Amino acid sequence: QVQLVESGGGLVQAGGSLRLSCAASGRTFRTYAMGWFRQAPGKEREFVAAISWSGGTTYYADSVQGRFTISTDNAKNTVYLQMNSLKPEDTAVYSCAGRWGISAYTKIHDYEDWGQGTQVTVSS
Repeated sequence: QVQLVESGGGLVQAGGSLRLSCAASGRTFRTYAMGWFRQAPGKEREFVAAISWSGGTTYYADSVQGRFTISTDNAKNTVYLQMNSLKPEDTAVYSCAGRWGISAYTKIHDYEDWGQGTQVTVSS
């Protein structure tokens, strides 16, 4: 069974930066794709960013394109989400997700494994 553990959330002022990490453990992770989703209070979970196992394919939600960067360190079985120019509307619980596959995936139902989530709060 795969375990995903996020870290790096917190409180930041608008315009600031945070880097989230998601460490995967429990199995070997060749061809294991990962992504980030978020859920704000009273809203549905939404896609943020995704990356293929090789790191060669990435996708971003329009709302974060140009501000967020997803990356992977396969030696550490870890995926990162660098978030710059944060806005109050980025406030949400951010969760990482994973699945076996060679591509990058953007839909919630594409993913098999989920972390517990980490809170990101952006103050105005």
